[in-house]
This record gives sequence, C-alpha cells and structure tokens, in this order.
Amino acid sequence: MNNLVVMPMLIPLCVAVILIFFRTYIKLQKIGVLFAMLLLIVTNIFLLVTVKEQGIQTLYFGGWEAPFGITFVADSFAMLLVLTASIVALCCFLYAFSTLTEDYAKNFAYPLMLFMIAGVNGSFLTGDLFNLFVCFEVMLLASYVLITLGGGKERLRESLKYVIINIFASWLFLVGLAMIYGTLGTLNMAHLAERVHQIHQGPVLTTVALIFLIVFALKAGLFLFYWLPGSYRVPETAIAALFGALLTKVGIYALFRTFTLIFTVQENITHTLIGILACATIILGSFGAIGYRDLRQIVGYNVVIGVGFVLLGLYANQTEALKGAIYYFMHDFIVKALLFLMIGTMIYITGRIRFDEIKGLIHHFPLFGWLFFLMMLSLAGIPPFSGFIGKMLLGIGLVDEGMYITLLLGFLSSIVMLYSLLRVFLKSIFGESMASHQMKKCIPFSMMLAMILLMICTIGLGVGAEVAAPFVKDAAHVLTNPSVYIQAVLYPEGG
Repeated sequence: MNNLVVMPMLIPLCVAVILIFFRTYIKLQKIGVLFAMLLLIVTNIFLLVTVKEQGIQTLYFGGWEAPFGITFVADSFAMLLVLTASIVALCCFLYAFSTLTEDYAKNFAYPLMLFMIAGVNGSFLTGDLFNLFVCFEVMLLASYVLITLGGGKERLRESLKYVIINIFASWLFLVGLAMIYGTLGTLNMAHLAERVHQIHQGPVLTTVALIFLIVFALKAGLFLFYWLPGSYRVPETAIAALFGALLTKVGIYALFRTFTLIFTVQENITHTLIGILACATIILGSFGAIGYRDLRQIVGYNVVIGVGFVLLGLYANQTEALKGAIYYFMHDFIVKALLFLMIGTMIYITGRIRFDEIKGLIHHFPLFGWLFFLMMLSLAGIPPFSGFIGKMLLGIGLVDEGMYITLLLGFLSSIVMLYSLLRVFLKSIFGESMASHQMKKCIPFSMMLAMILLMICTIGLGVGAEVAAPFVKDAAHVLTNPSVYIQAVLYPEGG
C-alpha cells in the first residue's frame, strides 16, 4: 500500500479548498496554484518511477481491501496520463495568469480549475467504477461553472448544450452501474474483470458494455461529438485549453481501461463498434476542420480527429498499436493544449476570430510565428516531434492486424490536420503584414512562457522517446495482460 497514490487528487483538491477563502487575494491565489502544480508534478514523477521499479501501487482507503472498499490504483498507464495532465495544467495556469481578469479570479476560477484537475486525476487513478462516476462528476461540476463564467448569449447557449449532454451521459452511467452491479455484485474494476472471465460475457453483459460505450463515447467526443466544437469555443482561452486537453481524455481513458480489462470477451462486437465509431469520428471531424474559417471551430474539430485517431489503437487491441495509442495520447494532451493557446493568442492580439481576417503575424511576432509552425509540424506527426512516434507505432500495430484501410484513414487524417492549420499559417501567420495599429495587444511574458514550455514538451517527448519507451511499454503490457492488474489489486501478496 502506498499512501502517495491519492496525492495527485488530494493536492489540487486541498489547495482549491484553501484558495476559496482568499478570493480577493489574486497574487496569493497565483502563488498557491503554482505551488500546487509544481508539488503535483514532482509527486507524479516519483510515483511513475516507483511504479516502474516496484510494480503497480495500490491504496485501500480505510484499510478495506479490494473489492470491499475504495481502491486507488497507480499503474504506468494511469501515471503517464496523470503526469502529462499536470504538466499541461501548469502551462494553462501560466497562460491564465495574464489573460483571466480580476473578475474571473474573484469568481473562483483558479479553485475551480484545481477542482477539475482533481477530478481528472481521480478518474485516472480510481479502481472502482462508482468512484469513476464520482470523479467524473467532480470534474464536470467544476467545468459547468467554468464554461458559464463571463456570461453572454452564446456562452449560455453552448453551456446549456454541454450541461444537458453530460447530465444525460451521467444518468446513463448510473443505469450501467446498476445493471452491472445487479449482474455481478461488485463495482471494483479488477473484481469485475475476474468475474466476467469466470462466467463469460453473455448477452446481458454485452448490453451493459454497449451502455458504457455510449456513456464514454459521449464524454470523449467519439462520434457523438456535436456538442464539443461549440462548447469548447466559448470559455476563456486558458480554460478552453484545459477542456480540450483534459476533459475528452478522461472519456478516452475510461474506454481503454474498461474495454481492455472488463469487457474483453465479445471483442467482435464491442471493439469492432469502437473501430467503426473511431473511423466515422475521424471522417466527420476532418470535414469540420477544413470547412470552417472560425479559428475556434477549427481547433474544436482537430480535437475530434485526435479522439478518433487514439481509439484506433483500442480497435486494434494489439501491443504495438496500444503502445502507439498511449504515446499519441500523451502527445495529444500537449499539442492540443498548445493549439488552443496559440489560436487564443491570435484572437487576443488581433481581436479577430476568422483566420482570413488576420494577416502576417510573424512580421510583428516572429517567435510566436515560428512556434506556430513547429506546433503545426508536431500535430501532423512530422519527426522528431512527439506525434511521429505514436503514429509510427500505431501504424505498425494496424499493419500487423491487417487493418490497411483503417491505417490509410488514420494517416489521411494527419494530412487533413496539417492542411487545416497550414492555410491558417500561410494566411494569418506568414502572409502579408497587417498594419501595426490593427494589433490590439502584445503577448505577455507568462503567455509566451506557457507556449514555449509546451513546445519543449512535444519536442522532448519525440527526441526523448528512449526515456519514455520503458514506461509506455509497461503501460501497454498491463493493458494487454489484464491478469497483471487483477493480481496487483486483488492479490497483492501473491495469493
């Protein structure tokens, strides 16, 4: 038992509660947020190394061992995502320090963002389906408030859409929990996996699996994503970057965890459906990415394409494909946050939201312009950036499974993402220069620092693939061998 396993959730939660009592002390809030995120990153690195060296770490709350009590489980897959999410969140906070107004800060924007991070980390670490629901709700309740901060007709319309679809998904989640508990008598993930393999997955459990597929697909933006582009375009840039980088990833994580651990018997039904939905998501997202001139809509549909691409690895459900999916998963955290921040910066300094109304930013902001170019290459998966490693490994896995059409579709999506941003780059960044009086603002230091740090991360994840490879390999091993997870949770002493 390792008590540190709960810290990725406890640190942001405790700091958020403390900061609520200092709503008028903006500088103190910023210091508290920086302290929390730096402590969180250090803790996550230590836990990740511990998991690699000593195996999966578990925490049984109150001394009640699984499957009877609340269990947190830290394996390499969960810890890679928790660490990446924490680094991205730190960069989003740095960006927020210069862009969120005093009114936002006094309306608890920073504590709410910490609550959301606590819910995200708890979702990655929980070993119980009901607690996954609880962590989902912690994350979503904070996001409901964050998406409505600032008011306005458009924000109200999109936030209503966002809230309603997530409330429906949460209700359906509870229905699925009731059905699976009534069928198997447990909600602990490891215990569920053991019982499903003992009794073999029949029609009732296949139905339950499809219910959970719908729930997590709604939350991840898989196929049923019509709410996502509009909802992610209305919050402030730093908040939207957190949404785009973190929220959909929790739904994707839940799909990976449940459909590699619990619902693994009827793969010809469940995984085939996941593959069909992933391909449809990529196709529809591609149409959206090239069909809009609104910068915020382009970003939203690029998020959708990324969701479909990552889940191709789950469709293949093969070791190399899962390695690629995990690697691309981490890449997607970083580069989507960077994309949101860069597009938000373009809007911030020009006051325009259509890329055809912006010209030649590189002439006024050369560092920003070349950062945009590098971000575009990373998003498209050009070596040596992080996207290349994930796409290469995923491609190898799809080839091994003979999924050539799926492979072609996945790599065509990279061309679409590159094209959707290349036209922005050629027109808005590298084109004819706008008059200097049309530039409303300069780029503050903390905003530029946040973008540079994310760029360093995406380059480092690509160049430093050899460092990340053992952790990714270990994560893929746990996903392809559910018995490893079950043994660590239910029989930690080797029983």
